[in-house]
Amino acid sequence: MSERPGGVTSELSRDLKLFHVTLMGLGMMIGAGVFLGVGNTIRMAGPGAVLLTFALNGLVALFSAMSYAELSSAIPRAGGAYNFARLGFGRRASFIAGWMEWFASSVAGSVYALTLAIYLLRYLETLGLLGGLSSEHPLLVKGVAAITVLFFLYINFRGASETGKVGAFFTLGQMAILLFIGAAGIWVALKDPSRLQNFDPFLPEGWSKILLTMGFTYVAFEGFEVIAQAGDESIDPKRTIPKAMLYSVFFVTLTYVLVGFATVVAVKAGSPGVGETPVWAWIAQFGERGFGEAVSRLMPFADLLVTVTVICAATSALNATIYSATRASYALGRDGMLPPALARVSARRRTPYLALCATGVIVLLVALFLPTMDVASSASIMFLFLFFLVNLCAIRIRQEMGDELSYGYLMPLFPFFPIAAIITQVILAAGLRHVSHAAWIVAPSWILLGWLFYEFYGRSHARGTEEEITVVEEEKAPPGKGYRIMLSVANPDNVLPLMRNTYRICQAREARVELIHMIPVSDYVPLRDVPNFADEGREGIVEAMLYLTQIFPVGTTIRYCRNIARGLVSAVRQHRADMLIMGWHGRPRRRLFSFGRTIDPVIERSPSRVVVMKNCGDQRYRNVLVPVAGGGNSAFALEIAAILADPEEGQITAMTVDTGRRPFSLESFVGEQNKRLGPFARRVQCLTRSGQDVVETLLEESRQYDLIVIGCTREPLLRRMTGPSVPEQVAFRTETPAVIVKAPGALRSWVKRIF
Repeated sequence: MSERPGGVTSELSRDLKLFHVTLMGLGMMIGAGVFLGVGNTIRMAGPGAVLLTFALNGLVALFSAMSYAELSSAIPRAGGAYNFARLGFGRRASFIAGWMEWFASSVAGSVYALTLAIYLLRYLETLGLLGGLSSEHPLLVKGVAAITVLFFLYINFRGASETGKVGAFFTLGQMAILLFIGAAGIWVALKDPSRLQNFDPFLPEGWSKILLTMGFTYVAFEGFEVIAQAGDESIDPKRTIPKAMLYSVFFVTLTYVLVGFATVVAVKAGSPGVGETPVWAWIAQFGERGFGEAVSRLMPFADLLVTVTVICAATSALNATIYSATRASYALGRDGMLPPALARVSARRRTPYLALCATGVIVLLVALFLPTMDVASSASIMFLFLFFLVNLCAIRIRQEMGDELSYGYLMPLFPFFPIAAIITQVILAAGLRHVSHAAWIVAPSWILLGWLFYEFYGRSHARGTEEEITVVEEEKAPPGKGYRIMLSVANPDNVLPLMRNTYRICQAREARVELIHMIPVSDYVPLRDVPNFADEGREGIVEAMLYLTQIFPVGTTIRYCRNIARGLVSAVRQHRADMLIMGWHGRPRRRLFSFGRTIDPVIERSPSRVVVMKNCGDQRYRNVLVPVAGGGNSAFALEIAAILADPEEGQITAMTVDTGRRPFSLESFVGEQNKRLGPFARRVQCLTRSGQDVVETLLEESRQYDLIVIGCTREPLLRRMTGPSVPEQVAFRTETPAVIVKAPGALRSWVKRIF
């Protein structure tokens, strides 16, 4: 949906059913790639490779399709990868994703237009209808390609239902013909089993060539991402989009394997023209024409059948790519990253006509003036880049926004499939350098151009979305390096008690401080009204600044996000904070959470150290209890205890409860922390209590102390399934002021900063 200057909203019409959307994906996937890929795969790796290549590529495509399906079921809007990247990694990444998708789909459309023109002219030449002109004349080929592009621009302008109906017609035609060819191949093999000897040797070039052929033919599986662009125009998109994606990948993989099988068994060994040459070698000599040459021997009128098939395939793919590219540019214009004119929707046709015109210009320019092979390879690399990014988004969005979004489909065994897809896509993209060196120049150049456009235009014009984290006010700290502490200021009434303890930590670390307030606004409050809720946060930040500004470099930020925990974790990543300090006031309202719906996700996801203070007022902590079980969190708890304890009279008691289940040397562990404890190391005593109920033993002991500092468990997910852990039970049951700490390891912190 987009807004016009008068405040009237415009949106696309919803009239695409599962049938139309599935066929749209099939039409995009079954383009020229399969017809060029069959012969070249046999030439590069042998007859068996054509079956393995398409089957394995289908499996890899299914991995990414599951990520697309999951994300599209939760975010069913036009834009596809652009929307996913915006939620997962922010505006810059989303713009680059949409920019690449727009270019890749447009160039793919140019390739399909030229393919259609070439095969159509060859067929007309065989009928003698060209009047002596050569079907390979460049001007003739490009002229027919241009007319074809203009025709499908008009079809897309007519509206989504017209696009879906026309695409469905051509897709059904090509699917029927390809399945007929596959069935004919099976029938011939059953009638004459000797043709199965054409697969011997199965892989004459060895297994090493399979990855290369997979990279070369992966373009034949691009297309399911087009379905994500139909979110604004599909009926019941949360169910329609995921089903259409998975169905299209399955049917295309099955079709490709059948066609590959039929190609190999179509030629009888020793037949005229083949002689003593192995059948697979005879097919291989024709390269990209190998499919047509082989199938022409499978049945009568096969030449005509192949020509009609290629024309149908190129037509449906061209239709789908124009649709996809137009919706990608529409989404960029809708959110202000491209000129907003691209988001204008025709009042009569309900189609984004200016985005369609801009896409048409790119398709026509490439088809008329640019060499298509290297640019098409660049489009393939960009699609792989897109799939790589979408799989990253699937992981990050599920982890950070899983409780906010309503999914219509959830992939099984998460996150195995997106990780497997990421690894495979890196390998396939690297392998494409053997196909086109120029592609590795064109693709980065287009990305660089997009980055420059974003920095000089899109960044300042982008509109916020409901799911985004919006900065309401921000004042950066003076430039400099040092330990970075972020303090979450939620309630002005509790700022001073929290500040006095924060002051001690900042002083010990010689830290730079970032004060942050997240505005908690319900889902029913419009984004434009958010600044009206900033006064409370502004008051708390001013109180904190009065306490800290004279001593420490201080920055401030007031942000809005529907989910406070996600906003805090995002701020920690963005500011690269080393420590996050928060306040807490006791038991959560819901049993699902251990500390609360805000603190639980922050503790689990934050890449920085986390310090949560419960009822820690302005007092001197002379006796501090630190329950110790070993590990990084216990070590960090001792470190914080040494900072908060009274510097003159403070004493720290490191305590463990001996249940007799596992040996633990408390004295050795504490001795290893002398560097963390500094001068306080001499004032730490060790205490071991025996007991079977660890929680009750710790609670009883804590009554004698001014403060208890306890580290979180290292197993948050397992903990939720089996109930609250010991640290959590102690933290919310004790009446003693408490500090809960979490210190992720170096590798874990690095991974969390990415995901």
